[in-house]
Parts: sequence; structure tokens; C-alpha cells
Amino acid sequence: MARLPVYLRALTTLSEAGTTVCSSEDLAAAAGVNSAKLRKDLSYLGSYGTRGVGYDVDYLRYQIAREMGATRDWPVVIVGIGNLGHALANYSGFRSRGFRVVALLDADGQRHGEVVAGVVVRPFRDLRAIVREHGVAIGVIATPAASAQDVADQMVDAGITSILNFAPTVLNVGDHVAVSKVDLSKELQVLAYHEQRKATQETA
Repeated sequence: MARLPVYLRALTTLSEAGTTVCSSEDLAAAAGVNSAKLRKDLSYLGSYGTRGVGYDVDYLRYQIAREMGATRDWPVVIVGIGNLGHALANYSGFRSRGFRVVALLDADGQRHGEVVAGVVVRPFRDLRAIVREHGVAIGVIATPAASAQDVADQMVDAGITSILNFAPTVLNVGDHVAVSKVDLSKELQVLAYHEQRKATQETA
């Protein structure tokens, strides 16, 4: 599942470049995986390739998008409209991939009424009404770590069942709630580790 978005992005790039048919080797190269792994992954979805011909790029792109639920419109709420929340609200990648930001929420009264990416910032206390009105299942947490758990608890209580967490903390939620954590500092630390190893090897 984690590789399907990578395949979808690679297929979109190929389609935009005018490619209509591609081999598993070409798609694997575009996605940064080996072709055997790609073929095995795609076999779980069905048989969409033709031996000796390859994959119909647009058809395979649609099938992967359908499997991921990306062919429908998903309403999303973002909680925490600081610098990161602003950036997420303005991220065009959400809209182009089927995610529609229906509400921006913040506990800071000074932000209420502010318009970000065409959406008015509302009080966090409006969460339950917004979830009910728009049928929201996905919430994004872009708050400081100290308030993230309380935000998650209220999201779950309001009916949200999937959370994208940008706060640098581990959330404790029920088993019926899917949580995906994005830790930017951790990714930078991994890169720093690799740079340190290279520097050590060069010195040796």
C-alpha cells in the first residue's frame, strides 16, 4: 500500500509526458523500485499488463487510483493554522489528488475569520458540526505536540477515522482509527546520519 502512491505519481508523470504504454521495467525505473517487486505489487490488484506489450498507462493509473480511493472526493479538515497549517492549506497537491479542504480550524481566536487558500479559519469548537455537515473522515493535525492528543481525541469523538499527524508526538487512538505520522525532523536526522557516515568513511 505504501508504494501505490509512488506508482501512481510515476504513471501520472509518464502520462503527462505523452507515454501511453510502458513496460514494467520503465515503470519500475520511474518509481525507483525493481521490476520484480513492482510486478508482484500490481499482481495483488489484478492482471493489468499484457505480456510483451506492457501496461496501458492511463488505465493502470485509474485502477491504482480507484484502489486507493483517489477517484472520489475526500473532504478534509486541518487543525492548527500556524506556518505549517498555512502551507498545508495552500498545497495544491491535495486538490489535484482528490482531497478537498473543507475547513481550517484553530483554537486561537485571533486567527478566526482569516482566509487561507479561500477557506475561512473557524474555531476548533466547530469541529463536530463540520464533520457532520461534510461527512469528514480524514483530519490533519498541524498543532504543537502539547495539544495534539486532545485534538486527536476530539477528532475521533466527532467521527473522524483517519488522521494525518504532523505534530512531533505519538497519538493514542482506538484501533478503528488509522494514523499516519509525518515527522520532518526525523527525516532530516536520517539524512544527517548518512552524511555523517560518509564523512567518517572519507576521513578513514
